[in-house]
Amino acid sequence: MFADTATIEIRAGKGGDGRLSFRHEKYRAYGGPDGGDGGRGGNVIFELDHNQSTLSQYRTTRTIRAQDGAPGGTNRKHGKGGVSEVVKVPPGTQVWERDQLLADITTATPSTVIARGGRGGFGNAHFVASTRQAPRAAELGEPGEARIVRLELKLVADVGLVGLPNAGKSTLLSVISNAKPEIADYPFTTLAPHLGFVDLDSDSFLAADIPGLIEGASSGKGLGTEFLRHLERTAVLLQLVDGLSADPAADWQTIDAELATYGHGLSDKPRLTVLTKIEGLVPEDLTTKIANLERIAGHPVYPISAQAHTGLEPLLRAAAKLVVADRAGREASADQLPVIDETALPDFWRVEPGGDATWRISGTRLEGFGRRTDFDSPDGIARLHDILRKTGVAKELRRQGAKPGDHLLLGPADFPWVG
Repeated sequence: MFADTATIEIRAGKGGDGRLSFRHEKYRAYGGPDGGDGGRGGNVIFELDHNQSTLSQYRTTRTIRAQDGAPGGTNRKHGKGGVSEVVKVPPGTQVWERDQLLADITTATPSTVIARGGRGGFGNAHFVASTRQAPRAAELGEPGEARIVRLELKLVADVGLVGLPNAGKSTLLSVISNAKPEIADYPFTTLAPHLGFVDLDSDSFLAADIPGLIEGASSGKGLGTEFLRHLERTAVLLQLVDGLSADPAADWQTIDAELATYGHGLSDKPRLTVLTKIEGLVPEDLTTKIANLERIAGHPVYPISAQAHTGLEPLLRAAAKLVVADRAGREASADQLPVIDETALPDFWRVEPGGDATWRISGTRLEGFGRRTDFDSPDGIARLHDILRKTGVAKELRRQGAKPGDHLLLGPADFPWVG
């Protein structure tokens, strides 16, 4: 079954807890701290798989989890990192979290980490210093990222075939490519998009046969927006009009209006108008219909007969020329994209009053410390307060009027401030 949407929950692995332990050996009465660090949790990675063409498997798989990191061991042993979970998706899959696009899995970006595993906590051996010989604090592992994501498949095709039902799209695709769509002489034979590879001398391209559109498709009528999204990535549209229709020009206007109403740049794409099934027309009718179509479309019309294999080469060469130009433009624009080094960005923090003697502390790095603090350990709490003093947060709390005993909110943590 073809499926081009799915909603799943993904959870990266939790980081392993750091170990709190001291060395115990014969003839060594005062062994030092030897607790190891926990391993990082596994990531959830979305990866392109050319052998897949549908999202149907994710209609039943609702939750995907990566492995947790192992806790640290004695003798400073580092916990093993969790195994990442690789989610295989077909080319053209977009990963959305609400209205934010997280990833677009194509040949240009074949692999993306969507949920990062939690960092492992430091063991007490990590905190040894000249002034702190026996630290009794160890960190907890951070939870991994959790998201509910929506997957949308938009076929990665160079050329999209669009038209009213029974306009001859499937027949044309079967003749010019290796695709074998279902073909019949009644409307709505095609109920799912089909892809076909068109090999034309040194130029080749991928063509998609989109199920027939009807008036109101852009608002969801008929098969509607279920498949219009598959035209968004195409470089050129072949707008097919049935030559045996009573009014091909009116048919062309119907599809033109639906493309404009749907938006997403479809009506701005290069378009070639194709008059199909000309084998059934007498010369006088053919001439009249071509003239009417060209007047409405505002550009030349390509009359073809897929059944008789006539008029195909000029059409395919014109489409290939537009595809080559589009590819060159995309490569040029990709070279101009800025590269942002996120590791160079400063780590800002902020203190805001929360009402009722509470204060919200925000900041990526500080919130990480809050998640990794073991609040059942007095030494762990003392270490967190020491971090707040060293980073200047304590000074800012006093400046804003915070008093000892007020509650601090740091990520998921809620704890009293010692001042």
